[in-house]
Amino acid sequence: MDLTTQNKIVISCSPGLVEPVANELIQLGYAIKSKDHKAVIIEGNFNDVMILNYKLRTANKILWHIASFKAIHPNQLYKNAIKVQWEDFLKPDGYFSIDSFVKNDFIKDTRFANLKLKDAIADRFTNTSGKRPDSGSGKDDAVIFMRWMDEYVELYFDTSGQSIAKHGYRRFPGPAPLMENLAAAVINATQWDRQSHFINPMCGSGTLAIEAALMAVGLYPGRFRKSYGFQHLADFSFKQWYELRDQMESETVLRQLPFKIVASDINRKMVGIAKENAKLAGVDHLIDFRVCSFERTTIPEGKGVVIMNPEYGERMGEEEKLEQTYQEIGDFMKQKCGGYLGYIFTGNLELAKKVGLRTKSRTPFYNGKIECRLLEYELY
Repeated sequence: MDLTTQNKIVISCSPGLVEPVANELIQLGYAIKSKDHKAVIIEGNFNDVMILNYKLRTANKILWHIASFKAIHPNQLYKNAIKVQWEDFLKPDGYFSIDSFVKNDFIKDTRFANLKLKDAIADRFTNTSGKRPDSGSGKDDAVIFMRWMDEYVELYFDTSGQSIAKHGYRRFPGPAPLMENLAAAVINATQWDRQSHFINPMCGSGTLAIEAALMAVGLYPGRFRKSYGFQHLADFSFKQWYELRDQMESETVLRQLPFKIVASDINRKMVGIAKENAKLAGVDHLIDFRVCSFERTTIPEGKGVVIMNPEYGERMGEEEKLEQTYQEIGDFMKQKCGGYLGYIFTGNLELAKKVGLRTKSRTPFYNGKIECRLLEYELY
């Protein structure tokens, strides 16, 4: 496997996170070739694949292109897939699984398409070496992703394996937490400059504050991962990976911060969970955790951002109770956060009207299937 060959790399992402992923890639020095509503496409070598898996905060998967061909019928899929030199990529004594997205008139069950591809790979090995790797549904070894749209088939290695959307430090998520990649995307959508205060009342399990601390000191989410899909491909060199990882880990910008990151919550248990998560992330010393209502959160002098993720009122009867909370959030920002930029991340725009402040911008996101907005307020 030649690590220097330039190839098509597809970075998949959750709905609404295409632009945050594209912006991250640009900041890392990559040129965007194209993008759609769920993926960004670039070109790079296998070193880039490893770097992206380690550094990207807002993505889901890094897919490395293997082959493309036309196939209308499952038999055509088999005939084309058996021509691919799988022995250059997979270990004959290894293990692989297949994941796919299929939209084809001949395929009623995606599992049948996966089986035809699996048969082609197995028969290729049997014909060339007499030995073939095992296969199954597990995603902890080599994972092949097939995208079959009408008559066009694209085959990729899922070099991430388990999704990189989960950054790996949060063992105690708490109720209704923000996924780590969404929290990172929300922070990147604010005007926080990583040189001024970051205040997070209603912090819950601490994901926003922890992601902010990781960004501030230049620590990447890959430092919490022990295994990736790319490590299970043929000719993969752990020596090269460890050297590259050590180099990336040495890029940490700061050990201490010249500004405050404050995370508060009225629930003592949630603050305890947030502290534990921050400790696992190695940034607990960078965050000032406090048990208090959001109104009593201390706002340091100077500039920065105040960001809150209040409840959305998804169940019957909750919305009416939350109207007063949203009104009090607006009062808190107006009376105590002058000179800051205020942000509310919510999935309930009707409740957001109760804040009583003029919205400067509205950035759309999805929290799972819930359409959300990041609302920005300039606080004079």
